[in-house]
Amino acid sequence: MTHMMLIQKLAIAYAILFFAVVAVGYVPAFNDAGGNLFGLFSLQWYDDLLHAFSGVWALVAAFVSLRASVIYFRLFGAVYLFDGILGLLTGSGCLDGGIFIDGFRSLQDVELPTRFFANLPHIVIGGFAVWVGFWLARRPARPALA
Repeated sequence: MTHMMLIQKLAIAYAILFFAVVAVGYVPAFNDAGGNLFGLFSLQWYDDLLHAFSGVWALVAAFVSLRASVIYFRLFGAVYLFDGILGLLTGSGCLDGGIFIDGFRSLQDVELPTRFFANLPHIVIGGFAVWVGFWLARRPARPALA
C-alpha cells in the first residue's frame, strides 16, 4: 500500500477506539460497585461483541480501500447516530435491542442527565462518522506537498 488516504487513517483510528472501548470495560477502576461503566451503564457480552465487530469492520475497510472506508463511515455512522438519538429520546437504544425489550422509558425510569451521558458516545462517534462518510468523503483530494 503506497499511502493511505485520511479517511482510511480515520477508519484505523476508529478500530483502535473500539478495541479500547472493549478493553476499558474490563478495567476495574472504570466500573462502579454495581458493575456500571463510569457509573452510567452496564456493558454485556453482546455490547463487547458489537464494539469489537465495529472495530474489525473499520480495520478491514481501512486496508481494503478508500471506498470501503467511506461505506463503513456512512453505514456505521448512520446506525450509531440513530442509536444514540433514539436512546436519548426514549431511554432505550436499538443496537442492544433495548427499544424492543424495554420500549419507551420514562424520565423517572432513566433520568435525563443519565440518558444524555449514556448516549453521548454514540451521538458523537456516530455523528463524526456521518460527517466523514458524507461530507469529508466528497471533498476533492489535495495533492501532497513535495
